[in-house]
Amino acid sequence: MLESRIIPCLLIRDGGVVKTVRFRDPTYIGDPINAVKIFNEKEVDEIIVLDIDASSEARAPNYKLIEQLANECRMPLCYGGGVKTSEQADRIFSLGVEKVAVSSSAIDNPLLVRELANRAGSQSVVVVVDVKRTRWGNRPEVWTDNARRNTKVAPAAWAQRMESLGAGEVVLNSIDQDGVMQGYDQDLVTSVRAAIHLPLTVLGGAGTLEHIGELIGRNEVVGAAAGSLFLFKGAYRAVLINYPNAQDRRALLRKHARPSWQRHST
Repeated sequence: MLESRIIPCLLIRDGGVVKTVRFRDPTYIGDPINAVKIFNEKEVDEIIVLDIDASSEARAPNYKLIEQLANECRMPLCYGGGVKTSEQADRIFSLGVEKVAVSSSAIDNPLLVRELANRAGSQSVVVVVDVKRTRWGNRPEVWTDNARRNTKVAPAAWAQRMESLGAGEVVLNSIDQDGVMQGYDQDLVTSVRAAIHLPLTVLGGAGTLEHIGELIGRNEVVGAAAGSLFLFKGAYRAVLINYPNAQDRRALLRKHARPSWQRHST
C-alpha cells in the first residue's frame, strides 16, 4: 500500500482562494500563487486545486492561472474545474500538471473518464465524488454543480463505475462535512473504500491532525485532504496557512498505522 499523503486543497473562485462551509458562504482567503509558495516552503506532499465555479458556469479552465500554479508548485499538483474534453485535459497536462480531476463532466459523459485514461494513463485521471446525505433516510448520494444538482446515484456504485472506466484515483468529498471541521464522514469512507480497489483520497471535515490520523487508522486511504485545517488557525478562524512539519507527519502516520494484517493492496 502507498503511504498516506496529507494534502491541502485550495478552492478557486474568481481567481482567488476561498473556503466554503457545506459548499456555501465562500470566504476569501487570498492569492493562490502566494498560497502555493507558502506550501512549497512547508514541503507539502501534494496539492489539489479546484475551480469550483468553472463547470457550473460552463467556463473553460483558466489556463493562465493553471500555468502559473504549475510553474510555482514544487509538489505534485492535481487540478480540477471546467474540464469537459480530452483536448482541455491534454493542454492542462502540457502545462506541467500531474493529475486532472473531473466531477460533473464525468456524470454528464462517463466515457470521458475512459478517454482521458487511454490518452494520459489512469494514474493521471482523478474523479471527484461530491456526496451529500438525504435529509430523510440519511442516504448518501452524489451531487454536482456545487451541490445544486442531485444525481440520486449512490457514491459507492458511482466510484465502482469510475474504476471500471479507467479512473486512477477517487477523491471522496463530503458536502455535509465541508468546512465544519468536526471530522470526516467515516461511515461514508468505509462504504466507498469497500467498493473499490482504487487509491482513495478523502476531503471534507478535518479540523485537527487527529481527524486525519483517525481517517488513516480506520480506512485504507492514499490521501487525507483538507482545506480549513490548513488555511485557518484558532477558534476565530484567523487566516493562517499552516501544515505539519515532516517530523509531525511521520509521527502521526506511525501512531495511526494500521496493522499489516488489516491492509490490502490498492
